[in-house]
Amino acid sequence: MKQNGVENITTDQVNTLGDLRESGWVSRPVKDEMRSNLIQLIKNNQFPFEGILGYEHTVMPQIQQAILAKHDFILLGLRGQGKTRLLRQLVALLDEYMPIVEGSVIQDDPFRPLSRYAIEKIHDLGMDTPIAWVGRDDRYSEKLATPDTTVSDIIGDIDPIKAASQKLDLSHEESINFGLIPRSNRGIFIINELPDLQPRIQVALLNIMQERDIQIRGFKFRMPLDICMAFSANPEDYTNRGNIITPLKDRIDAQIITHYPKTLDTAMQITSQEAWSNRESEVQVTIPTVYREIVDQIAFEARESEFIDQKSGVSSRMSITAMEQMISAAERRAFTHGITQTQIRISDVYHVVPALTGKLELVYEGEQEGAINVAKLIIGKAIAKTFKRYFPDPGKRNEDEPSIYEAIGMHFELGNEISLGDNINDESYETALLSVRGLEKAVETQLHNKVSKADKLAWMDTLLETLHQHSMLGKVEHEQSVRYTDMLGSMFNPLDIGEEYDEDS
Repeated sequence: MKQNGVENITTDQVNTLGDLRESGWVSRPVKDEMRSNLIQLIKNNQFPFEGILGYEHTVMPQIQQAILAKHDFILLGLRGQGKTRLLRQLVALLDEYMPIVEGSVIQDDPFRPLSRYAIEKIHDLGMDTPIAWVGRDDRYSEKLATPDTTVSDIIGDIDPIKAASQKLDLSHEESINFGLIPRSNRGIFIINELPDLQPRIQVALLNIMQERDIQIRGFKFRMPLDICMAFSANPEDYTNRGNIITPLKDRIDAQIITHYPKTLDTAMQITSQEAWSNRESEVQVTIPTVYREIVDQIAFEARESEFIDQKSGVSSRMSITAMEQMISAAERRAFTHGITQTQIRISDVYHVVPALTGKLELVYEGEQEGAINVAKLIIGKAIAKTFKRYFPDPGKRNEDEPSIYEAIGMHFELGNEISLGDNINDESYETALLSVRGLEKAVETQLHNKVSKADKLAWMDTLLETLHQHSMLGKVEHEQSVRYTDMLGSMFNPLDIGEEYDEDS
């Protein structure tokens, strides 16, 4: 393997300090190591971050610039923007293995030892000092900032029990129990949700960020650490609430703003990549493209809704869980009817409500409407917005041209109705859609008959729901039954009265 620019170093053959010196391995700071490896990736036209979509021309260049400048940085962004996932992939910029003095808690560089343990061991054993090799994954540490985090957790403190068990004086360096940051020496240390860290804990980071050393009470010593620091935070917490002390802000070299997917195509790629869609199940579920679009359009609608607190954001995780819920709804129906193949229906889209209500922070007006009603409203808007990308707006009439929806409307005005709920199997579902006069023709005419059977049925189902969203069709929901009727007829349907309706009344 290649380590620090030196070819043919094998970890199983380099076991002592003498072996390491003879191998030609050269010590270098972790930020130099990351910079060098990043440069090589860029030259080879390789992308250093896997599975991160939508940041190619915004966030990624800024992170690369920060690493090339050997800067510590912070990612500012709303929840569900992939900040933690991105930070965890920084480990790919480290060498595959790194030598340390065997047994060292702070991963001492064999050529530049810091701890008393490593210094004394090298003094006693010289070139015979044992060397251990640490993989790149073990050089990454992460801490979620919580109110109960202490200086001892982050930096370290005197451990009386350790001192007593080893019969050490409390002033002896070996009585220190090092915290996460010293244990991350020669590696990467991440703090997520930085504003949640107590101000007194933030003060403890000042020396590390600038002088690159740690101070532990009761000891007059300087331990210059070699570490790359990165952070994540919500911009509201970081800028408005004053939870970050000014000196710490000043010591963070680069502030990089993350964002949600800017285009629907990018959002769909992320959802398709992350959602559990390909299931090893006895039921095969077909997902027409229109429903993939609707699921991600829901998030876009939520991010513009007046009922949602936009400062809290709408996580991309919502689209992922919504997709999984939608597939599960189709699976449940298939198991109920004893079939092995099915496809998503518009009714399945409304089954994603539980995936939305727990992830949407409502403003006062939203609370008044109720979480479930807001979720259904957003789903309805997403359906209509998706539909109108491919079909004429049902709400706009052109008197010079006959509407493709006219025959459909006449079908229901004549007293016909259609049931498409979970209570019917796929064969009945298809028969019901095809029974609506003008429905199949409208879809085939508008899409030029270039869609599969599953997609055609999906568009027919979506068309009916869109007409309902534009108050052109009535919709009656009762348990697992969903019926579309003439708008006027649905106003007098007894099922709309609810549980109080009595057939004998």
